[in-house]
Amino acid sequence: MDLRPKIVVIGSLNMDLVVKAVRAPKRGETVMGEEIHFIPGGKGANQAVGLARLGAETTMIGAVGSDAFGEKLKKALQKDGVNTSSIKVLDSEATGVASILLAEGDNSIVVVPGANAQCLPEDLDRYEEKITEADLVLLQLEIPLETVEYAIKLARKHGKTVMLNPAPAQNLSQDLLSKVDYLTPNRSELALLTGMSEESTIAKGIEQLLEVGVSCCVTTLGAEGVAFREKGGSLVKVSGNKVPVVDTTGAGDAFNAGLAYALAQKESIREAVEFAVQVSALAVTKFGAQGGMPTLAEVEKFQEG
Repeated sequence: MDLRPKIVVIGSLNMDLVVKAVRAPKRGETVMGEEIHFIPGGKGANQAVGLARLGAETTMIGAVGSDAFGEKLKKALQKDGVNTSSIKVLDSEATGVASILLAEGDNSIVVVPGANAQCLPEDLDRYEEKITEADLVLLQLEIPLETVEYAIKLARKHGKTVMLNPAPAQNLSQDLLSKVDYLTPNRSELALLTGMSEESTIAKGIEQLLEVGVSCCVTTLGAEGVAFREKGGSLVKVSGNKVPVVDTTGAGDAFNAGLAYALAQKESIREAVEFAVQVSALAVTKFGAQGGMPTLAEVEKFQEG
């Protein structure tokens, strides 16, 4: 009997074009890069790989083009054990691409959605059975918002836990937010969702989201760790782990994968956040968003110190 948690990830698949440079160029300036890598990515696919490596039975719903990038992205997911039978392949669209510049210990990213923009509500009707079988449905915002809204509606219809990583940042309706069980913004996403400045307190931003109906808001704060609060509870902060940083690209995706996995295992929110912080810490010690995703064995070894 398979007791692994079943998680459906509905989201993006991109080929990441990763360029390393000593520093980022100023406006209008050209700088010489050091190296380039073509790496499977996309927030949805990254989180699916993170979940599969932790041991979840993971299904990916999304869309790619019928090009070389699309084929490579599907194979990369399959290699880590992700079920790719619900990924739509399009002749009419190119696979999504993310151009990532790594410089001075940080990253900046430009995403061209491509086929991701054709991950549509009717696709979810086609794969509704996958949602009915899931313990948790995980979403991000690199696919059309109407698809995210419909996915949440379907998940709620079947009594599933809904987790939304609101990235890239955009305004979301109160109606959508009120249907989310776990919302996982970073500091800048929290500011945009609430209309508050990033200088406002995290506590006020989280409180505002709980007031519009989010059941639990978990805000990532980079090296500072995480702050979270459940409806009816008080604010809790969890410190980050000090690790040698190689690549921060997949840190947020690793955190979301860790959190979703632990919640689907019925861990408490505190235990789930602590686990996710450890998953995220391990991810930044390796290169590449998907390549850096740790296995459950690696996390357990890290926990032992």
